[in-house]
Amino acid sequence: MSREFQVTFDAHDPAAVSTFWRDVLGYVHPGPPGVDVPAGTDPLGAWDEFLARIGVPPEQRNTRSAIEDPDGQGPRLFFQQVPEDKVAKNRVHLDVRAAPGLQGAERMAALEAECDRLIALGAKRIQRYEPEPPMGAGHIVMADPEGNEFCLD
Repeated sequence: MSREFQVTFDAHDPAAVSTFWRDVLGYVHPGPPGVDVPAGTDPLGAWDEFLARIGVPPEQRNTRSAIEDPDGQGPRLFFQQVPEDKVAKNRVHLDVRAAPGLQGAERMAALEAECDRLIALGAKRIQRYEPEPPMGAGHIVMADPEGNEFCLD
């Protein structure tokens, strides 16, 4: 039997990092429990109002955040606030499938276009790996705004 899972990120600013990943993946921030968030309304704003209403002090309102796949297919991503900085390479990372089914120059052009979009969102480009058939199709290593590495694949 398979299990559902979520991927958890440590972060200094959970709201900012979750917003970055929301925009990368096309995910959404869920609304607070029991709160109907109208279309076009910012769920993070609804969370701030909800947390204030239940008495959470302002300094504790950005200690966690989450995003979900609106289609219910991908894992939930959870972001928890931690005081320490990231100090080493991730042992687990996400591969963002930006060019499925493409090969060669067409694949790398699609990865470069997505790389440019993600840089505009706050990502950092780390390194490009060229295709090396038969095992390597080529990819780009990047980092999110807090330094967590991921690959454009």
